[in-house]
Amino acid sequence: MTTNPAASSAGDLEGFAVAVTREDGRWKCRPLTAGALVSLETAETELRELRSSGAVFGLLNVDDEFFVIVRPAPAGAQLLLSDATMAVDYDIAADVLDALNIDIPDIDPDDLDDVEPWEEGDLAILADMGLPEPVLSVILSETDLYPDEQFEEIAQRLGFDDVLGATLDKLR
Repeated sequence: MTTNPAASSAGDLEGFAVAVTREDGRWKCRPLTAGALVSLETAETELRELRSSGAVFGLLNVDDEFFVIVRPAPAGAQLLLSDATMAVDYDIAADVLDALNIDIPDIDPDDLDDVEPWEEGDLAILADMGLPEPVLSVILSETDLYPDEQFEEIAQRLGFDDVLGATLDKLR
């Protein structure tokens, strides 16, 4: 599915994709490829290939505009898209909505700046790790924050902010 040719190539996007794992009570972060920012399938495949015995999820900061949290599971990935309006312009956001069986919003791309963003997906995606749905909802409601700042809040609440920070420092 292609919605915006300029947003369809990883080389055109800002942001980052990071895999987060927790094994034996220790958090680890590692970068995913740039392809994970444009393809939900790529992100899921890379996360599944980690073969972690503990929790695994991906944090995708797409173009510093929105984020996706991907958590692979045997019955299909759990997904959270921070701003469903971005499916109008970004393939990966459209792929997330498609995986959630939600139609792409019927919004003129020129009107996106005037539309209040809303999330779609599983707000309880990280609840079993210590981030309750209401807390994640508050983080998502802070629309004045950039995705990396929202991820910092998530990481801080779950206790891996230092590991995430060190990983992102290596990517810069």
